[in-house]
Amino acid sequence: MPSRTFLVALIALSAPLAAPALAQEAAQAAPAAGQMTPEQIAAFNQAVTDFTAGQTAQQAGDNAGAAAKYEAALPAIRTAVQADPAKIDNVNFLANALYANAAAQGALGRMDKVIALYTESAPYWRKLVEAKPADAASRNIFAGILIQMGNQKLAGSDKTGADPLYQEALALARKSVAENAQDAVSRNILLSALIGASQTGNDPALSAEALNMGKAMLSDGTIDAMNRPSIEAMTGAKSG
Repeated sequence: MPSRTFLVALIALSAPLAAPALAQEAAQAAPAAGQMTPEQIAAFNQAVTDFTAGQTAQQAGDNAGAAAKYEAALPAIRTAVQADPAKIDNVNFLANALYANAAAQGALGRMDKVIALYTESAPYWRKLVEAKPADAASRNIFAGILIQMGNQKLAGSDKTGADPLYQEALALARKSVAENAQDAVSRNILLSALIGASQTGNDPALSAEALNMGKAMLSDGTIDAMNRPSIEAMTGAKSG
């Protein structure tokens, strides 16, 4: 099962995330969210500072320090989104802060915390992807999160709960690959979704697609460490 290896790969991918675009503008715009008090606005501005400090710590390898800064920032960001759910800049900020915190927590070995943060972040990533359909980077992050959530359910033998998560990830990953067929990151996310869905949906076509895609990526060297063991196992089973 690819769950743990894929999680590590996602953590590695997320570590260098820069502060979300427009985060500073979101802080400046916070007073326009009519339900926010001056104290909440000040807390939101402080959250921008804490988030930026968390990114700096994370990039320097201080995941404990990063996690502490993200945990400090999150309540005020959540409040801003609750005050004005339509403000996509703040939704973007919250999605990224939750994701960056998950990366830091994962590096510290707190896997239950990672899944909780991914689960909380999923609706915000979904809203962001719907609002910005051309944003392939956010689409791929969201697909990866869905795969992780599916892997966690599959590890607990909850195929019914895992399957819709893999199916949603599949649709997102297929779109990314359709837009850029040569992008190895998108192709590996698609392959991970196929591997997961082939274990929950009882669809032989998905298993065949995963195997064929995996063989091709093994051959051309574009498969990554998270998918290689699963495809090698599937290939061995087929050849045996």
